[in-house]
Amino acid sequence: MAALTPIYRTPVTFYVPVVAAAGALAGLFVGTAQGSGLLGIVAGAALMAALALAVTRVIESEKATRWGMAALFVAGGWLIGGAPGLILGAGFGWFFGWFTFWLYEGRYRAKLPTYLTPGQVLWHFTFRVICGAILVFLITPILVVMPLSFNAENFFTFTPEMLRLDPAGYSLKHYRDFFTNDDWQQALRNSVMIAPVATLLSVSFGTLAAIGLSAEHVPFRRPIMAILISPMIVPLIISAAGMYFFYSRIGLQGTYFGVVLAHAALGIPFVIITVTATLVGFDRSLTRAAANMGADPVTTFFRVQMPLILPGVISGGLFAFITSFDEVVVVLFVGSAGQKTLPWQMFTGLREQISPTILAVATILVGISICLLTVVEMLRRRSERLRGMSPG
Repeated sequence: MAALTPIYRTPVTFYVPVVAAAGALAGLFVGTAQGSGLLGIVAGAALMAALALAVTRVIESEKATRWGMAALFVAGGWLIGGAPGLILGAGFGWFFGWFTFWLYEGRYRAKLPTYLTPGQVLWHFTFRVICGAILVFLITPILVVMPLSFNAENFFTFTPEMLRLDPAGYSLKHYRDFFTNDDWQQALRNSVMIAPVATLLSVSFGTLAAIGLSAEHVPFRRPIMAILISPMIVPLIISAAGMYFFYSRIGLQGTYFGVVLAHAALGIPFVIITVTATLVGFDRSLTRAAANMGADPVTTFFRVQMPLILPGVISGGLFAFITSFDEVVVVLFVGSAGQKTLPWQMFTGLREQISPTILAVATILVGISICLLTVVEMLRRRSERLRGMSPG
């Protein structure tokens, strides 16, 4: 009879302090919401350290621990925060039940090379925790805005009805106001009229500039590249002020064409960077072969080069479109009341009207941005497959 493989157990001095640290982090959020972050840290660390030691020495069953912790945290969440606390408590309990045994049974090293030292393992997970914390810090404002856009009242804060998850506290009134209000619809029309044309100009000029600057025989390639991508580096207020003084001299200030050119200038750097990155893996012998077969430069570009760099061109165009659609500083300087775009209307609503419709518009823009970024990611993966950098 074959001998049973012993199960590896990590020392108590390792997994209990780590679980306690995670509990302190969770306690910080809960305690801050209740008015005492320090008390939350201490209570969270002590509670999770005691639970981690108890479940691994007494229960020794991960499934039972998950259900038990979930039930315990659900009860605590209900007492502290009502229905929202109940939901968060269930999530916290389930996570800590898994996290405790993930550390206790040493599963955290299952997918890591065996030769890593404890310090390297620590840095491996510390780096991921830091990245996750930064992501949460960036995403949290968006996650707060989205439910607030369904507020039944004209408030920018969560009402007691919303916190109780009462259906009466939620409404689509702000979305209806956006789709029926003439000012918002005019701003939307202006944005839709400006952003696509600016994107078309950005893609046209940016693609040609990237192809030209990718040629090795072009002199002063680096200085020219630095100048073309400078709108991404120079503070936007400086670019806007410079455009205002320049456009006022040539008669473009306050015109539709002036706003389009300004947004095109802001979008060109994104197109140049994405197309240049795509051209890194481009086989230039294909264009020489097309020339040897009698194809002129225009035919070579559209029939040979463009299909291969198309993912980079579309990605740059999407970034240019997002930049134009969301831009507000430049249009305030070079535009007029007739070119009031959607971000401009949002800025006006914050400064003058304090309209909660802004939250609904922000949620719609977030949804559009997510869709466009999803397309960009799909195009990036397709580009890598075409260049042989990833499996099909």
